[in-house]
Amino acid sequence: MECIFGIDVSKATANVSILVNETFIKEFKIENNNPGYQTLENELNGFTEPQIIFESTGVYSRSLRAYLQRNNWQYTEINPLKSKIDMASFRHDKTDALDARGLALAMKKQHYKPTYQQDPAYSELHDLERTYQDYNEDVVRAKNRLHKALQLTFPELEHVLSKTDGVLYWHLVERFAHPALVLKYDATELANQVLDATPKNMGIKRALKIANRLLELAERCASSVPVNAHAVRATMYFATEVERLDGLKNAIITEMEETAKGLEEVKYILSFPGIGIKTTMCLLGEVGDLRRFHSANAVNRYIGIDLVRYESGDHKMKRGISKRGNAYARKILYRAIMNIVSAARYQPSNVSVYYQNKKQSAPTKRTKLITIAAIGRLIRTLYHLVINNDYFDPKTSLAGQ
Repeated sequence: MECIFGIDVSKATANVSILVNETFIKEFKIENNNPGYQTLENELNGFTEPQIIFESTGVYSRSLRAYLQRNNWQYTEINPLKSKIDMASFRHDKTDALDARGLALAMKKQHYKPTYQQDPAYSELHDLERTYQDYNEDVVRAKNRLHKALQLTFPELEHVLSKTDGVLYWHLVERFAHPALVLKYDATELANQVLDATPKNMGIKRALKIANRLLELAERCASSVPVNAHAVRATMYFATEVERLDGLKNAIITEMEETAKGLEEVKYILSFPGIGIKTTMCLLGEVGDLRRFHSANAVNRYIGIDLVRYESGDHKMKRGISKRGNAYARKILYRAIMNIVSAARYQPSNVSVYYQNKKQSAPTKRTKLITIAAIGRLIRTLYHLVINNDYFDPKTSLAGQ
């Protein structure tokens, strides 16, 4: 006897349809809480090895998934796009109850495999990574606001160091948001202020160089506002906020490292030249356990770099990537390629050589296209390392290049 539970999950409730052989024997609605799940549990216990299917609906389906995992039930969590395609032949109207029925019928027709149940560490990494991305977006906004505020108070200050980033720069902005706050000191006093502002060891020679540069920029600046203006206080605040958010980002990465200590693949991914701990943590947070994919091409589809083409009559559209997958993972891997190419000077790899060969053979080809192709090469390599529990070997990887 084949028994299928089709569950349509919404924000606060879930509709359940029980299909036994060819007949729907029961339909009911539960709340997404412990009493509701206990009702579902009672029904599940009435059958031997029931099949369970529901759509992945983001945070709404997380509660049901967690409950099923805690109680050791196998389930199939299906992508909504796939379920829509598979249910198209027998679903005409759309209601929650009909969707639950449709899921059960799709399971009976397609015989989906149970979803691979990952180590709970991956779910925690995913939540941490999304928080990291939120902080990253907040940092970008705060930096933009800091730049805007500095244009009123002391725009030249952005040239005091080689880059407008890092704790030393933010501390200098907090202390010297207006040229008048610089000009009240001489070079020696300013050097002591610089030494006090940096959390790292710095020699007096470098501190004096920065102090003299500050004095030069302050004398050149024609500020738009007086030293007691609100814009000066706003500039100081934004510098403090950027530093605070950057500290939160670093704390998230540290927590992700602690969470991933028991995951074997971390050391294999880190063995690839140009991939550091931050990239590894973020990638695992978005992609999860690579072993749950049946091939590297499946990973490509998951992150949305699988190629699609369109033909209609004589019209042929240029092939491109689907972009239907995980956008965060695409962004992480795109930046990873840039790091791999930068590291190639000292540690070349099959991916960096592939990237450089493509750039040389087709210099007019857009960098983005070449980078996407390199991402595909990187995914195949990382997938191989994780599946085979193997470290990256430069000699083996470069042998076929």
